[in-house]
Amino acid sequence: MVALIFILLAIFFAIGVPIAIALGLASAGVAYFGDLAPLQLVPQQMFNATNSFPLMAIPFFILAGSLMQTGGISKRLVAFASTLVGHISGGLAMVVIITSMFFAAISGSGAATTAAIGSILIPAMIAKGYDINYASANQAVSGALGVIIPPSIPLILYAISAKTSVGDMFLAGILPGILVTLSLLISAYLISKKKRYGGEKKASPKEIVVGFKNAILSLLMPAIVLGGIYGGIFTPTEAAVIAVVYSFIIGVFIYREIKWRDIPRVFKESAVTTAIVMIIISTAGLFSFVLNRLRVPDLVSDAFLGFSTNVFVFIIIVNIFLLIVGMFMEAAAAILIFVPILLPVALSLGMDPVHFGVIVVVNLAIGLVTPPVGLNLFVALKISNTRIEAISRAVIPFVIILFVDVLIISFIPWLSLVFL
Repeated sequence: MVALIFILLAIFFAIGVPIAIALGLASAGVAYFGDLAPLQLVPQQMFNATNSFPLMAIPFFILAGSLMQTGGISKRLVAFASTLVGHISGGLAMVVIITSMFFAAISGSGAATTAAIGSILIPAMIAKGYDINYASANQAVSGALGVIIPPSIPLILYAISAKTSVGDMFLAGILPGILVTLSLLISAYLISKKKRYGGEKKASPKEIVVGFKNAILSLLMPAIVLGGIYGGIFTPTEAAVIAVVYSFIIGVFIYREIKWRDIPRVFKESAVTTAIVMIIISTAGLFSFVLNRLRVPDLVSDAFLGFSTNVFVFIIIVNIFLLIVGMFMEAAAAILIFVPILLPVALSLGMDPVHFGVIVVVNLAIGLVTPPVGLNLFVALKISNTRIEAISRAVIPFVIILFVDVLIISFIPWLSLVFL
């Protein structure tokens, strides 16, 4: 039965069956024909997987991100970041990274960050003489910060899968997110020096102040959301609701860039995205139920511990495995499928579940920029109208940098646990 469920999954994936449907069919089939559970338990387990208060944060963060993307947040963040680093060699590439970091702390989504910032800055970089493939790759990789820096949807999904605190996962993502941001800034500077990409005119102190004033409401949102969570004022789920209300007010009444006619479209897009995520969560919950009935986590743990009890060997194997998984599978599905299998091994080797979660999420963030599935690549591709082969080559140096970051995060737990 263990072999059968994974064979069925492989067949479904190979013939193009959507991940959620593949998980549901394989799990229900094995549960029924393997006499693991009656079919009446299938909908019950799917419902139980989504019947979680912390999960309510996901639709609200998705809606808040959509409102922010439509409400003129991105262009104000771009203008402010330009006043800070636009004059440095490769300044425009750095603006992409810094703005993506700010927007990531609002949207929680890699694709949303890439689309919102890339639609402004990829054409601007090309107009300033940057190579089109470098500009696209730089934006795609910067967009990956959306799933590392809190609030992040993958961090929420991991917390639920691992039965750990969402707030702890948010805290744990701060320093790793800053590490990745700094490494990308250094790479942008060095590449720009080599390719002689110049900077813009240095902003005056007055221009910096004006840029900050224009962006202050945008910058306050992550401070309110995360400060409220860590200050014990509200839960992550309540914070997501506050993010929606805040983004609605500034987008409609203050910036006035969201028109009333835009609101049905924003709600519809958010509802569709939420439905996709929740269907994956429900069928992944059924999949986890079947795996537990088959004792797969115990079998994997026993097999690995029989091979090696060295935590460093485990970390290296997991990193390589997740890097490959990320190439072919969306982050949410990968977390829900593999965390129940890998986490028991990590715990048996003495790893902290929060630290392990950061390793998982950062690895899967790399998957956003690695073909054939890399979602951020295709979003950037759509904006720049370049070729997938060309942007895939341009992204290779960034992937190497990100994997080095993953190793640093993996072997220095302090980066993830210092605030806990």
